[in-house]
Amino acid sequence: MRSLLFVPADSERKIEKALASSADVVILDLEDSVAPANKPAARALAAETLQGSRQGPQLYVRVNALDTGLISDDIAAVLPAGPDGIMQPKTETGACVEKLAAMAGTDMPVIPIATETAAAMFGLNTYGGISANLQGLAWGAEDLSNELGAQANRSNDGFLTAPYRLARSLCLFGARAAGVEPVDTVYVDFRNQEGFERDCMAAVRDGFTCKMAIHPAQVEVINRIFTPSADQVALAHSIIAAFTEAGNTGVVGIDGKMFDIPHLNRSRKLLARAEAYGVA
Repeated sequence: MRSLLFVPADSERKIEKALASSADVVILDLEDSVAPANKPAARALAAETLQGSRQGPQLYVRVNALDTGLISDDIAAVLPAGPDGIMQPKTETGACVEKLAAMAGTDMPVIPIATETAAAMFGLNTYGGISANLQGLAWGAEDLSNELGAQANRSNDGFLTAPYRLARSLCLFGARAAGVEPVDTVYVDFRNQEGFERDCMAAVRDGFTCKMAIHPAQVEVINRIFTPSADQVALAHSIIAAFTEAGNTGVVGIDGKMFDIPHLNRSRKLLARAEAYGVA
């Protein structure tokens, strides 16, 4: 997956637009984008959507956090309808994911948002080896900035400030240590195309493989930037071919540049992703 598009689960109109997008995953949101009074209606509409035609994107559900008293009703309403996965907000350790899995009583894929509280910063090394079906690890800046009492999480030029760069990096490390995909946070200024593209390119550069979105217009940008380019695919093929031709060696040269085993491994991973998206 590359793009994960949030949509309020209480808005039929917005759900229709999300399903018509090219998002890899549509996340039916029962949490922050739904007012407390609308939670029951959102659960019902989410279940109805899940029971409808399932062509197009995968359908995940973001449930409410463990400590809200709402998650049991979320699970009872949507799990019988068979979502493709669950997004779990405000986790602080891998034990939170295991608790959700036990409540759900199923091997449902889970992507936790693992940086939304101050305490969560100290638990990002606990997601490896858990029994739950962990599919990725995401980070979020909006709830974290609220908890920290920050005025903003980005500077005037649109770049993340220091606390949120740290959260982003720790999520990336935690995901890779756990052997799952790192998922980059949303970019809330969805009309700022230049800033959003810059944000996506920085995420890909640093190792993130997917990104969450809050508006259908962001999906095309995410899919384009998070899909390996033709030049990247060609170079990966060249590196693999050079190692194959060289035989038992740890380093090869291509056009005056040195490539070693980490480059070979990275090329293989890139081609696997490219093949999944039909560009290999």
